[in-house]
Amino acid sequence: MKQTTNSILMIRPVAFRMNEQTAVNNYYQKVIDGLLPATVNAKAQQEFDDFVVKLRAVGVNVTVVNDTLNPDTPDSIFPNNWVSFHENGDAAMYPMFAENRRAERREEILDQLEEEGFKIENIVDYTSAEEDGYFLEGTGSLLLDRANHKAYCALSPRADEELFIEFCEDFDYAPVIFEAFQTVDGERKLIYHTNVMMCLGETFAVICSECIDDKKERKMVIDNLKEDGKEVILITEAQVNNFAGNMLEVRGADDKRYLIMSAAAHQSLTSKQIEQLEKHATILSSSLDTIEACGGGSARCMMAEIFLPLA
Repeated sequence: MKQTTNSILMIRPVAFRMNEQTAVNNYYQKVIDGLLPATVNAKAQQEFDDFVVKLRAVGVNVTVVNDTLNPDTPDSIFPNNWVSFHENGDAAMYPMFAENRRAERREEILDQLEEEGFKIENIVDYTSAEEDGYFLEGTGSLLLDRANHKAYCALSPRADEELFIEFCEDFDYAPVIFEAFQTVDGERKLIYHTNVMMCLGETFAVICSECIDDKKERKMVIDNLKEDGKEVILITEAQVNNFAGNMLEVRGADDKRYLIMSAAAHQSLTSKQIEQLEKHATILSSSLDTIEACGGGSARCMMAEIFLPLA
């Protein structure tokens, strides 16, 4: 199985704003004072459009679906939390923590992918777990090493252990389970999504190991990465706060590998880290300041990778 794809799905926002329902455990979200909601959305749309232009310019196949005003989905710009696409033609649908994010799961988005020539054979639906208060937010919660059949998951209110194990059994992944923390007002609190502190590339992994407070768990995670031959590139918690963990490796024209991240993430990296990363892929960054501040997510969250077969 391939670890990277040339095709991604992105949702263009129409009413993007800070989602009050997700702010309870996403400590990366901030209120931007003095900006009207319409201004916040306009800025987010501009950042989104510029980002898509950059991706397409290097040959990434981007399917853009426009969000709708009704229902109200302020976080629709982050589709990777509700759906993942797999080489066998499966699409997985995930249970979401915030009630207003559940409306992001729209059938017509899957229909549009099929119109573009992708084949969805089967939908694996975990969404009923919401009714019992259990959540697993797609490739925000789980990081898939597709080539080595391992899935990494930092448990949190949005990543239930039993549900994660069920996913691993259904999709034939070996589970790697741990807890990751960040310091919020002097307290250690669980990080809401695995993909803010870790990124898996084909031949490398970016990880903030200092977020994994339990030394045994930290060693176990690093050992798993190293035994699969990945170069482990460590980042700091300060860099995680600049979304340096929230990166995604994709393929552009001529199968060239690109590591996609925000401008803030790129600027937070040291020259040594940049050198380490550029041995594996070309860095491509774009300014996502408004999206990061209000949404508490970054470049990786905005891209749902499409591994589906072509019809």
